[in-house]
Amino acid sequence: MFITPAFAQTAGSAAGVGGLFSSLVPFVLIFGIMWFLLIRPQQKKMKDHRAMVDALRRGDQIVTAGGLIGKVVKVKEDGEVEVEIA
Repeated sequence: MFITPAFAQTAGSAAGVGGLFSSLVPFVLIFGIMWFLLIRPQQKKMKDHRAMVDALRRGDQIVTAGGLIGKVVKVKEDGEVEVEIA
């Protein structure tokens, strides 16, 4: 027949903790790589964008995301910008 016998093994308590730690290491590495490749650059880009919006003043010329050229009419405290498109 094709049946193989299975033998029970006793698990050591020290092996359980080491096995748990070694199985968590890849997840920590993946999270670290994701942080440096995805999250950190996005945060830097958001910080640069916020600095650019904060530097806008009345009368500045801008180009919108759609490619329209406009002039800043009013800059509100919460970061909203009113633009006049000519």
